[in-house]
Amino acid sequence: MKFESYWHDTAPKFRGASDRDIEGHYDVAVIGGGFTGLAAARQLARSGARVAVLEANHIGWGASGRNGGHLNNGLAHSFIAAKAELGVERAVALYRALDDSIDTIERIVDEEQIDCDFRRAGKLKLASKPQHFGTIARNFEAVHREVDPDTALLTADDVKAEVGSPFYGAMLSKKSAMMHMGRYVAGLAEAAARHGATIFEDAQVTRHTISGPKHRLETPRGKLSADHVLVATGAYTSGTSFGYFQRRIIPVGSFLIATRPLTAAEVAATMPGNRTCTTSMNIGNYFRLSPDNRLIFGGRARFAATSDQRSDAKSGAILRASLARIFPHLASVEIDYCWGGLVDMTKDRYPRAGYVDGVWYAMGYSGHGAQLSTHLGMIIADEILGKAAPNPLRGLEWPAVPGHFGKPWFLPLVGLYYKALDRIK
Repeated sequence: MKFESYWHDTAPKFRGASDRDIEGHYDVAVIGGGFTGLAAARQLARSGARVAVLEANHIGWGASGRNGGHLNNGLAHSFIAAKAELGVERAVALYRALDDSIDTIERIVDEEQIDCDFRRAGKLKLASKPQHFGTIARNFEAVHREVDPDTALLTADDVKAEVGSPFYGAMLSKKSAMMHMGRYVAGLAEAAARHGATIFEDAQVTRHTISGPKHRLETPRGKLSADHVLVATGAYTSGTSFGYFQRRIIPVGSFLIATRPLTAAEVAATMPGNRTCTTSMNIGNYFRLSPDNRLIFGGRARFAATSDQRSDAKSGAILRASLARIFPHLASVEIDYCWGGLVDMTKDRYPRAGYVDGVWYAMGYSGHGAQLSTHLGMIIADEILGKAAPNPLRGLEWPAVPGHFGKPWFLPLVGLYYKALDRIK
């Protein structure tokens, strides 16, 4: 078993990073070489801006290369709750931005000819308990009536044709998609470079200062200045220069395993519908088939803010047990990959994007970054360029998390709370 992201291991390496010293002046410096930063860099470079991307490790090293491979439309919350918390207008705008985000990815894949197995698959939100189906049905009725008619409510019998495990019904979101995340992020980086962006790897920003109208950024490979800075680092935000974001982002580990390639009979018994799936538990699971028919199975197996081989191995064992409970016929299947990553959660689980303290930002995707980050990166790029951009998060307040200054000491308590909820609800 490899303790490595399946997406990293099975994608071509990006070869277009600059090997020269970091110096000079740029119109925009983008911090972070994931979907948000690369999509923004591509958009900016296409408009003629001089852009530098500063990635602390390698392109796609963070959440963009460590997720479950889902491109799910719809909100992480129920639409009913979102209307109550955000107001109807913003809730609808954010829901539609998630729809648009998948259209945006599909368009980029087509325009840049990125070979990443993009496919409109549809997503199933599966009811793990009988009482969960009622909640899913009420949310479906509001969504279907008010914002997304491309949805359907499935009974328990309907789900039998989709997933080889008993569930109590599901909501199907038909616009949702899937793709190979590693191939997409490499292709997006190549597109950004082809349009004129300069991409630096192994270039962690160690210091950021603002002097008059210019930003100055220091890295182990040199220094540069820029007129604008976009922070696109999510849960991997570090350094004293970005304390504003560290007080508002809660890094939470999310972990995955990937089986060996399944046989045709195993696929038919496990995922005959070949969609993306999430369960309705608070500490639930999400799963899909890979392009080579592995079952990629993930979840917040442990409430931890670290992802390394030791942590991933512990979480992998928990995930394997969960996989066996949901799919008993795969209880002894070989696991080829085990990996983890950090999710950039906000307290209310809504993302944020805008401008604060002299820098632009887009982050806090709270588990929906794979689909939303490309779209929001392009929206923020347009705002930097002075263009009208439909930012659904403009003006949304973002209070700091009380008592949180970067290391989420409270995560084990949160985990105990959600485990208790799952036992009683």
